[in-house]
Amino acid sequence: MKVIAGKASQSLGKRVAKILGVEFLAPHVEKFPDGEIYVRVEGEIDNDMVLIQTTYPNDRILELFLLQDALRERGAERIITVVPYFGYSRQDKIFKMGEAISARAMARHIQLYSDAFIGVDLHAESILRWFDIPAMHLHATKVIAKYLQEMNVGVVISPDKGGYERARLVAESMNVEFDYLEKTRLSGDTVVIKPKSMDIAGKIVAIVDDIISTGGTIAKAAEQLRSQGARKIYAVCTHGLFIGHAMENMKKVDDFAATDTIESQHSQITVAPVIAQGIRDIMGNL
Repeated sequence: MKVIAGKASQSLGKRVAKILGVEFLAPHVEKFPDGEIYVRVEGEIDNDMVLIQTTYPNDRILELFLLQDALRERGAERIITVVPYFGYSRQDKIFKMGEAISARAMARHIQLYSDAFIGVDLHAESILRWFDIPAMHLHATKVIAKYLQEMNVGVVISPDKGGYERARLVAESMNVEFDYLEKTRLSGDTVVIKPKSMDIAGKIVAIVDDIISTGGTIAKAAEQLRSQGARKIYAVCTHGLFIGHAMENMKKVDDFAATDTIESQHSQITVAPVIAQGIRDIMGNL
């Protein structure tokens, strides 16, 4: 087995290969003046290849498909496709007639040249049902918990009820308290957002989410927690997009970090150990 990674996941790919004790291959990737992408897989490949590529931004999706094709052309018998951040996953159902279910479309195309699929903190577990190949959903909760322990965090907060399970898993790994933020309407124009059942005054709090995009949700949550007496506030996510006014919004917290599912200067936590173990597990079932 060997590991190859596209441009979006080079550092993560190298970390995964090192943990697995296998060779890492870096493909040649360039863009033509008209915007089309060119890829070439160099070096000796193995029968079993692990291809790691985040599907964000859009160019990286095309790069993934071309790399899959190149690996098949070179004779790879089995390809495990690892997508650390699964772009287009948030449209997983029809809201208005005529819409595409983008998560399903992505799954169908990814599996064309894959023998197994691994994703990390997918928007919804139900995305796996669109794969007709072995598919695994990994979670970054343990590596996030390890990072937050070093920050002496005493409370883990989800910004909404939907992320309660994520907050619970992180907090239980740290053996600390956890809760989620709940909106309470006091009057027609007065809404209070606070932990559902916890007093956070004087505590070091971590807001944990799956994605930080513009950071608006984090900023609002931090303002409320600060007003309720939180001593320090950290924000941590699996997938750090940090677009728009994100950097301005993140000034509302004392510090923030993301994992390397999307590689940036804010990727202070690596999911490489999680992915490496997932690869070992799925290889055992192929």
